[in-house]
Amino acid sequence: MKKTPLLNVALSRLIASLGHGDIVIIADAGLPVPPGVELIDLALTQGIPDFVSTLKVVLSEMQVERHVLAQEILEKKPSALAVLDELSAEGALGQREWLSHEQFKALSRQARAIVRTGECQPYCNIALIAGVTF
Repeated sequence: MKKTPLLNVALSRLIASLGHGDIVIIADAGLPVPPGVELIDLALTQGIPDFVSTLKVVLSEMQVERHVLAQEILEKKPSALAVLDELSAEGALGQREWLSHEQFKALSRQARAIVRTGECQPYCNIALIAGVTF
């Protein structure tokens, strides 16, 4: 049995298959999934699992070079934003980039997968760009 916190088979497979520059999106319950992009749907009900818990477990296995957020998150200031700032300050998320929400949705078409959570706070979406460990 695995020793790391991530138990979801589809998510573990995805992370193990990533190459440098591949994009994984951790999304709230409302982000649309473009046709052709794999959906790993973890959502059970409103708030479960939440965005922050899902992100932290993904970060336990994924090397992140940089991340992208929608600028609108600064207007709504969901509680997850403080955690994103902490993780960024710790270096867990690499360099931060900003796009409009519409540009973020366009970027999602390039994702290897979108991981849907049960998060219902607005703009709790992050694009994680895979780095390398060497």
